[in-house]
Amino acid sequence: MSVDACAGLVSRGDPDRFLAVLAAPAPVRARLFPLYAFNLEVARAPWVTQEPLIAEMRLQWWRDVVENAASGAAKAHEVAGPLHEVIRDFGLPIAVLDKLVAARRWDIHRDPHEGIDGLETYLEDTGAGLMWLAARTLGASEVAEAPIRAYGWATAAAGYLRAAPELAARGRQPLPEGITSQDLARRGLERLAEARAARRLVPKAVAPALLAGWQTEGILRQVVAGISSPELPEAQKRWRLMWQAFSGRW
Repeated sequence: MSVDACAGLVSRGDPDRFLAVLAAPAPVRARLFPLYAFNLEVARAPWVTQEPLIAEMRLQWWRDVVENAASGAAKAHEVAGPLHEVIRDFGLPIAVLDKLVAARRWDIHRDPHEGIDGLETYLEDTGAGLMWLAARTLGASEVAEAPIRAYGWATAAAGYLRAAPELAARGRQPLPEGITSQDLARRGLERLAEARAARRLVPKAVAPALLAGWQTEGILRQVVAGISSPELPEAQKRWRLMWQAFSGRW
């Protein structure tokens, strides 16, 4: 049970976020790794079994972990223990954490999202919520919540579009009827523009929590251009991450 264990999980299961944390200053990494490891564990819970009931139980276990953060329950778990410390040390909102877990119930079943509103809510509760939680560990106040969530939503949309072919291959329906990948990518670019228009509200100290979105614009623009399996070239990915980490701009 340690931050190192969380870092190992993120390294293996979410390499892009792992690189984003490595690009952040060393003192903040211990705040981000437990949160990202928690997100990884929750995101993959629906996929480790073919039995919906077991997947539901796994997600409920994580909801219980979040709810019991104040009591220190489940400390022996390699992610739950460090997560509890981050929740308590930085006063993370339990409701946001709970929504992040509950939203993943969609991944268990094969029903489509309930229209574009359902998909937007899914991205809000997962990606936008996660980025807001990460920012909270770095001292973000409610004044900065709207632009941070907008940036997180755009980042979630980009990640979702990257995952859409695999979701379809696993029998899911990633996009509601009448909504195309380009439609979602354009919405993501709109949210990205909203975030940047209010960037002045986000303190510079929060910038490391936003590094996870360093590929967002590039991926969204690829989808708008008609690329069905968007992926930035490795050299471009590294350059974008280095630029954002150095400049603090997103």
